[in-house]
Amino acid sequence: MVGTDVLKQQVIKWRQHLHMYPELSYQEHKTAQFIYNQLKTFPHLDVKRLTETSVCAFLRGTKTEGNGHTILLRADIDALPIEEETDLSFKSQNSGVMHACGHDAHPAMLLGAAKVLAERGTDFNGEIRFVFQHAEEVTPGGAAQLVSLGIADNVDFAFALHVSPDYEVGQFAMKDGKFTAAADDFEIKIYGRGGHASTPEVSIDPLLIGSEIVMALQTIVSRKVPSIHAPVLTVAKFHCGTALNIIADTAELGGTIRSLDAKVRVEAREHLEKIVHSIASMHGATVEIKWELGCPSVTNDKELTALSRRVASDIVGETGVKELPAPMFGTEDFADFSEVVPSSMQFIGVHNVDFGEAFPLHHPRFRIDEDALIYGVRYFENIARTLCP
Repeated sequence: MVGTDVLKQQVIKWRQHLHMYPELSYQEHKTAQFIYNQLKTFPHLDVKRLTETSVCAFLRGTKTEGNGHTILLRADIDALPIEEETDLSFKSQNSGVMHACGHDAHPAMLLGAAKVLAERGTDFNGEIRFVFQHAEEVTPGGAAQLVSLGIADNVDFAFALHVSPDYEVGQFAMKDGKFTAAADDFEIKIYGRGGHASTPEVSIDPLLIGSEIVMALQTIVSRKVPSIHAPVLTVAKFHCGTALNIIADTAELGGTIRSLDAKVRVEAREHLEKIVHSIASMHGATVEIKWELGCPSVTNDKELTALSRRVASDIVGETGVKELPAPMFGTEDFADFSEVVPSSMQFIGVHNVDFGEAFPLHHPRFRIDEDALIYGVRYFENIARTLCP
């Protein structure tokens, strides 16, 4: 078996290659081929391409005695449409595309675990599925596609890690129950009647109507749903008009609703529809609402999260395992796995205080301390050794 220092350097090398050549969702052709090529050098793996831009590898044990399980270990591999602003020697070579969310670190860690576990051989009970998933950053995402193609069939448990700049290297952040939010994006187009700014009384002003809608939508969170289940509703786009003395014909709004409770998720959309149509009707305007329904919440199984805590504690010590104080209101399509298989997704810290400011995920100056990667490798490895003895 490869030594820790050699493995660590190999994982870093993989990560830097992936970082240099990022590809957007559903375009991860070279990324997937690179991962496929690495996996084919490991013994005992059955490597498959269920889609053009993803890779799955199967490691099947030959022991029949013992309490083995079929487990799924997942890493996402797509990048973001962001122009990188770091000074890294291995910064993105693809203009306008960057691994700013750790989807270079995730597959590098999983490749490391696959290498170690494959070199262990097949003298274990159970099956390990290594899933290098495409298209996490868009809707519909790659997780749902792979689930539909059967990658989670007969799987007992699924696990994933996500890098976090909010925690230092040598730390994990854990939470059972709701881990992320569901996301539903909306676009609203208001059809009014344009005119000259000097005679607004003969117009139906879509800007005024849109302003009322923006304010009224905030009552969904403050007045329409129980506070314990309150979603997050943000209007992030408002476009209207082209001149200072013309009332436009139309206005366009857009935003997102993030929710944890499945019932509230539906109710929030219903409230939005009623508010928007009512305000528009009151002014004599009409509206069109388009929805892009995203993935559900990642829900962490309590027992699997307890196992994750034990495994992480063995790697970094009990003080290195933190309790995530609340669900993250970002989204993660690992949720599509957690909908069908008991699952556990946790954060792994990647910040180093010497970096200075911890730039958040999706920031053009996001960076990680690569010393963290070996901890992720050991997490996946020890999860597998525990459940597939």
